[in-house]
Amino acid sequence: MSEERTPSDAAQEAAGEARAADVDADAWAHAVAEDLAAEKARRRAQYGTPPGSAAEELRKLVDTVADKLSGLQSPLLGAVAGGAAQQMVNQVVQQAKAAVEPVIERNPEVFDHLATAGSELLAAYRSAVEAQERRWTTRDRGPHDEGTGPGEHIDLD
Repeated sequence: MSEERTPSDAAQEAAGEARAADVDADAWAHAVAEDLAAEKARRRAQYGTPPGSAAEELRKLVDTVADKLSGLQSPLLGAVAGGAAQQMVNQVVQQAKAAVEPVIERNPEVFDHLATAGSELLAAYRSAVEAQERRWTTRDRGPHDEGTGPGEHIDLD
């Protein structure tokens, strides 16, 4: 007796193979996710929590400054005016937070761009300073030379 396969058997077999491939892909994705989570946990333990986005860091800064200003006691105003001054400081802090928070919420990517631009400006400045220091330190000077030798030609056109 020969074993004949019907089209429905072939379809069921193909579906079974597809399910097995899906299970393998899911297992692979699950294993990769576990490895990634373990690596993140290891790095957090070794280096601490990574900084957030620039918007999150600005929000933390505003909150920290607001907390410090709110807790600040003014010995110069005395005990009588101190309560009113403290209330005014708290009100100003809350108004500043209310003004900054919507800007951060609407434009978080702007702060990332500003942080990147600031880093690039710092790198350009550092490069220019290092180049100038190299020119200053590598110039040959004789025992009687006080730096009055020939200057560099600068073409202004």
